[in-house]
Amino acid sequence: MLKKIFFLILLILMMLFFFVFFVRSQEKVQSGILSIYFMEEKVGYEEYTWESNEQGYILTVKGRMTKPTAMEIEKLTLRLDKNFIPNHFYFIGSVSGVAQEVSSSIKEGDVKNRIRVAGQERESTVKIKRDAFLLPNPIFSPYLVLTKKYRCALETLEEKIDLSAYIIPQFEVSFTLEPKEGEPCSLRMELNGIQIELQTDNEGDLRAIYIPSQKLKVIQGSS
Repeated sequence: MLKKIFFLILLILMMLFFFVFFVRSQEKVQSGILSIYFMEEKVGYEEYTWESNEQGYILTVKGRMTKPTAMEIEKLTLRLDKNFIPNHFYFIGSVSGVAQEVSSSIKEGDVKNRIRVAGQERESTVKIKRDAFLLPNPIFSPYLVLTKKYRCALETLEEKIDLSAYIIPQFEVSFTLEPKEGEPCSLRMELNGIQIELQTDNEGDLRAIYIPSQKLKVIQGSS
């Protein structure tokens, strides 16, 4: 009888082990550091983690920047489905020394924002395009969603396309995205009249962001 109980317990433990192994095998976690430069001076960094699982993707970010805007990112979390459509956003930190907390839930383009600034809380509801990208300003890691979706432009984009971005929690704006001629793994983006270049690789990993008009560049790596 004891042998049968022991065998049953062992069998359950083995099944549990294989279940956990299977679940973890479906999850992939990638981490990186973006170094931020303003007028060729290093002014900050963002540490990010990109996780994929059976539900979709999770981007987690923390970091800080001193120029051109002082910002402290205690935590930023962006959740997306398998089609890169966002469903939840959370930020806690400070901008220009003012503490902020933003929590947003998104469903079929309906956004419910809860915003706490300097101890004051307010709520808002807005309607955006269902597939709009969330680009909190001035945080750079969320551009990873663009590069993960479109990867090396040579393989995914043949011409300029029109897209939409929600500069959360402020307003929605249209932008264009196209492959940069002569550089197959570079994307050229025009957002509100601002030219942005995104450099990626075949896996969709963000390598660099260049915003010449703002004298900003963001490079993968801590150096």
